[in-house]
Amino acid sequence: MNTQVHPSKLIAGATGDWEVVIGLEIHAQVSSKSKLFSGASTEFGGPPNSHVSLVDAAMPGMLPVINEECVAQAIRTGVALKAQINLRSVFDRKNYFYPDLPQGYQISQYKHPIVGEGVVLVDLSPTEQISVGIERLHLEQDAGKSLHDLGANDSHVDLNRSGVALMEIVSKPDMRSAEEARCYVTKLRTILRYIGACDGNMEQGSLRADVNVSVRKPGDPLGTRCEIKNVNSIRFIGHAIDVEARRQIGILEDGGKIDQETRLYDPAKGETRSMRSKEEAHDYRYFPDPDLLPLEFEQSYVDELASHLPELPDEKKARFVTQYGLSPYDAGVLVLERASADYFEEAARGRDAKLVANWVINELFGRLNKEGKSIETSPVSAVQIGGIVDLIASNVISGKLAKDLFEIVWSEGGDPAQIVESRGMKQMTDTSAIEKAVDEIIAANPDKVAQAQAKPTMLGWFVGQVMKGTGGKANPQAVNEILKSKLGI
Repeated sequence: MNTQVHPSKLIAGATGDWEVVIGLEIHAQVSSKSKLFSGASTEFGGPPNSHVSLVDAAMPGMLPVINEECVAQAIRTGVALKAQINLRSVFDRKNYFYPDLPQGYQISQYKHPIVGEGVVLVDLSPTEQISVGIERLHLEQDAGKSLHDLGANDSHVDLNRSGVALMEIVSKPDMRSAEEARCYVTKLRTILRYIGACDGNMEQGSLRADVNVSVRKPGDPLGTRCEIKNVNSIRFIGHAIDVEARRQIGILEDGGKIDQETRLYDPAKGETRSMRSKEEAHDYRYFPDPDLLPLEFEQSYVDELASHLPELPDEKKARFVTQYGLSPYDAGVLVLERASADYFEEAARGRDAKLVANWVINELFGRLNKEGKSIETSPVSAVQIGGIVDLIASNVISGKLAKDLFEIVWSEGGDPAQIVESRGMKQMTDTSAIEKAVDEIIAANPDKVAQAQAKPTMLGWFVGQVMKGTGGKANPQAVNEILKSKLGI
């Protein structure tokens, strides 16, 4: 647990500084074609009640049968979180009544979850990293969905999600700011996507968070927490924490007390509002599900699953730093998505990896973000980026021409080397032609010449003018050398 809190993470109140304490329960939909206890499809977006088996609808006499793939995904996730894998776990009935819960209970895990304590390392900046403890990971089935907007006087229930497998990943209360929580969810989402255990699509509800927030004076015992249910975007998680912490501080500073309750975050109003008083475990009357035997497997089964896991983000980042000489920051950006890391490695093969990383992060990622595209839908392939870098490295084109070339490849496609050849984009390396361009600029700007001789940093202005005059084709290094010689700098 993080005991030392940096002053910048404290929240200033009327009576002094406050510390916010955050724990998250992440509900991640397991990547599986069928549900946790039935063969019904988990595909998103089907017509209401089109992916519902008799088990999901809780028809009398229908018995649950465990889906092994969901168990395997939970174990893979536990291994990736460096967590304790429990070889024996128990499914329990969590009893509560809600219109979209046809059984009147949820099959979940309580005292004996499939995965125990683990840890996630979270990079907050190039120089700051925190460790967030994992309390547990358990498997449970999702509920259906109530639809209130199909008629003025009635509600409807869609059971397509009923019985879909969820992993509930419960963190320890180790986070101390909204930014730490956002970074933690981002890292956890990256790990889940790397191993293929969850697609992480928050817009479709396959990853959502219950956010536990409390405040206290630094050094005091933990305060009373409130839980904000079903927050489905990383940005909203940050906003919800900030507004809830402020709400609690306001109440405490006015002499009030915090009631333990469940709340909802309203992004339109930028506030949280009470949903219901917080239930305790005994309110759910948990008991082992009589229709399901305890879940047991051998360590050899865990080892076999672990042996097929891909290289995980932390290990990949460390390798990129040592193998390619990248900065930890650049390596961290590249490994955020597995597809981005693969793209970089393909482009960097046999090339200056730092130059490739610079082009992938600054030019490609910048343009993808601007256009709302992903690395999978990039119009510029890893081979094409590699071709552009080859032309820069061999001095065929300058950095300025490379950016023009990238634009052409993005819009029209094609082989970078052939484009440079056919469009006459090669860098000017003929020193006599460069000298002629330099002489013209010097002759036209005698006042600037005097300024440059007095203040050599003015040289950059001349370089810019020569590059402009040659359409960006002059070799910048040659321009610099010739200018220094001509100006006597």
